[in-house]
Amino acid sequence: QVQLVESGGGLVQAGGSLRLSCAASRTIFNINAMNWYRQAPGKQRELVAAISSGGSTNYADSVKGRFTISRSGAKNTVVYLQMNSLKPEDTAVYYCNADTSTATGVHVGYWGQGTQVTVSS
Repeated sequence: QVQLVESGGGLVQAGGSLRLSCAASRTIFNINAMNWYRQAPGKQRELVAAISSGGSTNYADSVKGRFTISRSGAKNTVVYLQMNSLKPEDTAVYYCNADTSTATGVHVGYWGQGTQVTVSS
């Protein structure tokens, strides 16, 4: 079983920056993408940023130009989300997700426990 552990959340003023980290407990095989999601109170969980196994990145329109997803570590076991120019509407619990496939092509997702990001105005 893969465990994902997020860190780096906290309280920051609008305009500030935070860097979130997500570390996997072991090498993850057959990764399709590593993703960052967020969920604000009373809202659905939304995809914020994704990085594919080939290194392609995608971002939600609301964070384009402000957030950057990257990865490092052996077998890309650490994923980061650099968040700049933070806005109060970025306040949410941020979750790391690993989208993998089994040998038969079934998608299996792993989730971290989440880290709170609060942006004050």
